[in-house]
Amino acid sequence: MWARLRPAVLPFGSLLLFLVLWQLLAASGTWSETLVPPPAKVWAAFVDVSTTHGGVRGYNGTMLVEHLGISLRRIAIGAGLGIAAGVVFGLLMGTVGWVRSLFEPWITFLRTLPPLAYFSLLIIWLGINEEPKVTLLAVAAFPPVAVSTTTAVAAVPKSLIEAARALGASRWDVVRDVVVPSALPETLTGVRLAVGVAYSSLVAAELVNGLPGIGGMVKDAANYNNTPVVLVGIIAIGVSGLIIDGLLLRLERAVVPWRGRV
Repeated sequence: MWARLRPAVLPFGSLLLFLVLWQLLAASGTWSETLVPPPAKVWAAFVDVSTTHGGVRGYNGTMLVEHLGISLRRIAIGAGLGIAAGVVFGLLMGTVGWVRSLFEPWITFLRTLPPLAYFSLLIIWLGINEEPKVTLLAVAAFPPVAVSTTTAVAAVPKSLIEAARALGASRWDVVRDVVVPSALPETLTGVRLAVGVAYSSLVAAELVNGLPGIGGMVKDAANYNNTPVVLVGIIAIGVSGLIIDGLLLRLERAVVPWRGRV
């Protein structure tokens, strides 16, 4: 019975322990409540930003779920574009040597740049509306997928490719029937990493004109030292990220059920 209950009991127990330690730290008086608010105040802030209270709707006229939904839409569009481009470039770089030599240094250069390093440039080029935010998320999501796909394609056993060609497969047939299925597990891992990188870049993407949006809400609340709302936003980003990563993991298990079994 313990083996069946453990996957649920351990996370719940760790969460309970975290809340107890948080409450003890807040009650100790080591830091003021502005810096470390107790869990009750964070819960009250969560209720406030999720409902209409005193004639005020949510935070800045927008409910928490709406802030989160707008940010998730930005991530879906931006990360989706970056992932699609990363898969295409990864396939090209993994199968065509000169393409890899040409683009790999640039992708490595891009991968090492923090989002804030080029966000200001995107604002100058694209303005302050949705374009720089989506572009930032796309640029952040692109390198992990490109690198993982390139590595996976390059690691496809040569014997499989030669066997397919010996059976009369064309170059396209080899890519479609041999290279893509062999590289798919690592590519999906790159997709999960890319979504995580996009999430970590969300607050940076919403630094300017980010309201409504969960990252913009966090930034705006931080400007007024509204720590409970900042924590609510951070928790919302983290929980939604866990849910999406779990969905991607289920997708990976459904698409490549053989992974880890052969």
